[in-house]
Amino acid sequence: MNGEHSILNHYNLTSPYPTSWPAEKDESDASEDEKPNDDLSKAGIRRSRSRYSALERSESDRRSLVPGSQKLRDGQENLVQKDEPDPLGAADSVIRILRQRGLPVEEESRLRNRFLLSSTTFSPNLYLSQVHSNASTQHLVQGLQFLSRSIDQKSASLKVLVESNFERFVRAKTTIDNVYAEMRNHGADTGIEKPRTHTRVSSRGSGHFRNFSGQGPPTPTKGKHKPLPSDKKKNALTKESEYGVQGIKVPLIEVAVKAEEIWGPALGGRERESSLKSVLESVEKCQGIFRISKTISERIKHKAFDGLVEEYSRARNYAEEARQIADNASRHQSQLTDSQVHQIVITGRMWSEVEDRIEAFKREIWRKLTSAQTNPGLLKDRSIQNEHMNLISVLLELGTEDNPIWVWLLSRYDYLKNKINATFERARVEIEVLRRRLANADSPSTEVVAAHLKYPASKDADGKSKGLDTTAVLELWDLIYDSLNNLLSTNNGILGEVIDFWDQAQSFIDGKVQKTLPIGIDGRSRKHHRLSTDGVRDLQSGTLELIGILQEDVFSFFADPPVEDISALCSPLTPTPNTPTPTSATLSPYAHQDSRFRFDESNPPPNFPRRGEAWEEFAFWPPYANSLSGVHYLEKLLTLLGSAASEMIVMRPVASGSISEKLRTMVNGARERTARAACAAWGRDAEMCKFLEDWSRANDQNELTHMPSRFEALESTVILGMQKILYIPEAASTKAGLAGIVSPPPSKLVQIVRSQFVTSLYKVLSGMVENAERSRLRNSEESAKSGEDSMISKTGSRSLDGESKNIRKLLTLSNLAALQGSVVPNLISQFETNFSILLTDESKTVKDALSQISDRLFQSYTKPTEIELSSIVHAGIASPNWLPTTSRPSTVQPYVYEALLLLVYVHTEVSTNAPLLTNRVLSHLLEHMSLAFLDAFKQRPHYPLAGLMQATLDVEFVAQTMSQYTTKLAGDTQSEIYIQLDQGTTQDASKRLQAELPEMRQVLKRLREGTRSEFLCFRREKRL
Repeated sequence: MNGEHSILNHYNLTSPYPTSWPAEKDESDASEDEKPNDDLSKAGIRRSRSRYSALERSESDRRSLVPGSQKLRDGQENLVQKDEPDPLGAADSVIRILRQRGLPVEEESRLRNRFLLSSTTFSPNLYLSQVHSNASTQHLVQGLQFLSRSIDQKSASLKVLVESNFERFVRAKTTIDNVYAEMRNHGADTGIEKPRTHTRVSSRGSGHFRNFSGQGPPTPTKGKHKPLPSDKKKNALTKESEYGVQGIKVPLIEVAVKAEEIWGPALGGRERESSLKSVLESVEKCQGIFRISKTISERIKHKAFDGLVEEYSRARNYAEEARQIADNASRHQSQLTDSQVHQIVITGRMWSEVEDRIEAFKREIWRKLTSAQTNPGLLKDRSIQNEHMNLISVLLELGTEDNPIWVWLLSRYDYLKNKINATFERARVEIEVLRRRLANADSPSTEVVAAHLKYPASKDADGKSKGLDTTAVLELWDLIYDSLNNLLSTNNGILGEVIDFWDQAQSFIDGKVQKTLPIGIDGRSRKHHRLSTDGVRDLQSGTLELIGILQEDVFSFFADPPVEDISALCSPLTPTPNTPTPTSATLSPYAHQDSRFRFDESNPPPNFPRRGEAWEEFAFWPPYANSLSGVHYLEKLLTLLGSAASEMIVMRPVASGSISEKLRTMVNGARERTARAACAAWGRDAEMCKFLEDWSRANDQNELTHMPSRFEALESTVILGMQKILYIPEAASTKAGLAGIVSPPPSKLVQIVRSQFVTSLYKVLSGMVENAERSRLRNSEESAKSGEDSMISKTGSRSLDGESKNIRKLLTLSNLAALQGSVVPNLISQFETNFSILLTDESKTVKDALSQISDRLFQSYTKPTEIELSSIVHAGIASPNWLPTTSRPSTVQPYVYEALLLLVYVHTEVSTNAPLLTNRVLSHLLEHMSLAFLDAFKQRPHYPLAGLMQATLDVEFVAQTMSQYTTKLAGDTQSEIYIQLDQGTTQDASKRLQAELPEMRQVLKRLREGTRSEFLCFRREKRL
């Protein structure tokens, strides 16, 4: 083993049986004279070797005489051997131990030197941790003893060597120094005295003195400065004269260059000719190879992908053929012909160009693939819809390490995720900006509010939103709907893109699409046709995440209060593949094209004012919006939401996951919030219904105003809208999946709507009474400020005197009768039908309330007339002139005419404005007048025959004149009057009165005929 180790070290071998000549051996033999001069190489000058080139070898280029030494890459040799025995005596080769431990010591010289004791980079710690990693303490102690003995032996041998050869060392050093001094000083300035250095004289084996350090014997001329000729300076062995070759180096270079210029073309012509012929033959033979690169460029330019793949396959075949030629020559160790060399070179150049262009083309295809994110459902062009498939096919055909199917699906997922977040955040901020502007604007006047509340009863009402509310409110409603439609629409919204993404992912998972995809050259792309199990799981998780983001965003929009931070409007939009690049770096409210969201960044929209309104807590409700626009748009929003939820829940990843319950929560939560907001607006509109009254006659019923029909249309519209909000019938009837999404509304929510409906009826009735009993302001300016100017009647043929309080009461009574007779029962019936509940108790309560309100208002109207009638009757009967001056009175007293004329006025007022109330009003007044007669007659203690006859004439004249309006109460009261008269007279007077009755009938007949024209209004109309 020691002999083998010595051989390996001597020949610098790593193995005792090498199979090839080490490459480093060739490198170590090279000297500086074989290396081209850098300056000449850069100048393009060929330099021939000189016969004096051996003199140019540097001192450091001498061969080392130390066996096993290494030569580094920079040409310098060191004394570090390639291998050495273990210094601790455990093994004869350190490198073999390290090789067994798997360390790359043969390839990495620096690492090897750290384990060799002869190296200056020797690391004891690393050496012990690797070479003696398993050594015990005893072995290490033994190794220490072995190392100590080795050091002692080498020290002793070095001492012996120095002692026995000391004189030789001294003489050799002296000789070398003298020779070097003579060579160095030849041609140099020697007149300058140099300081003497220490010398040592050797007496052994010599009979003369030797000077050391290049110091020669003293001469007489020493100390004088004597310049040498310039030619001697050129030949001096100094660094400045390039050690004596400077004088001949430049002329030789010039001669070589001149010779090359003169004889080079002549000598190289024949060789060039043969070379050109060989090249021409190779070019003609390889014309197809030359054309491939250009053809591929044209195919890429014209997007002829099929031809591109064909040309690329041809290029690969040429490259494979050239590679086989080179492999065969290497395997058989044969010489390549010139034609083969040219073919390999041409093919290599072609293949390099083709690879560069194909790689650039692939990068462009990858870029297009990751940016091909347009929703295919929005495009009619089939070629554009399948653009990503074309790109995937091209990549699979050309071959690629990454799976283009997975890359496209992943980029599509990232695009959709960013688009959902950016679209929702942007939409929420835009909605809030418009809400703040609307809230900070002046509230609409009562005329504007009334005009919109009248819209359902107008001829222009066609089910559209126009006219339901103010322009600003409708604009905000449209923005809210469009924003949610952009998120949840399956046709042109993000949800449609998510569904399309999952459908495409599912088709790739099932392998349906891969049947039409290429497998690539030599089937190398077949591995990309199947998605891994982890990939499928990631796609399902990604789809669930997209659905979850949509669900959370929409639910937060309905459930959370309005957003406070609107700074996102001043931030640029999140870039997407379809986002155009801005031409300037200005921030953006100005980057947004909608002028509604342009504002000065230093003056952002004001904060939302807090006035205690119900809509302040709902981000989806425009300020000052009425219930009509609310139920119209909320019904559309919930239909959109329910349809989107049904589409999401039937997706395979969602159907079996927990996200389905979140979707139900989203729909139910949005329904509850929207219903509460609509109910709040409903109650506010019910209070504003009093402004629906403009005191103009209804077109089909002259005895009524437009108030009942307008109220019925308004209430009916709101009831229908609330029913659609609670049950979402349109979505439920068209989406099969909604059976599990939209559950019946909870009873608590239905009860809220039920209570609000009844409350709205009470508020409307209260407002009607308020309109009728309100005192008019004489100052029109104050009236306008108080908002009551809407009470002023409109001018026109069907307008009424709204300034008259009695007329307003009569019209209100007629309207209340209409409400009690048909409007309220119809609304209750509609509510019961739409919500499948019975309002038995509420119906009875409302009817009682209607009756009480009607009676109170009726009393309010008749009370002044009642008082006046009582006053007239009492004053007339109590008057001293009431008793007739004759024994037989021939006429009634004047107070009777005065009272009847008052009733004529009432009749005219009622029959003109509220004909249906004429009988009721006059009957009631007749009853009251009869009671006034009874009470007045009771005040007189005694009635003579003439008084008895006068009382009879007064009572009977009134009774016969008002016979059309006589009621049971009036008849009974008249009977009581006669009884009271009998009680106030004598029996004889009563008997005599019976005898006077025929004559009195004639008097009454005559009186009635005489007053026929005055009291014609009280006569019963003859039926035709």
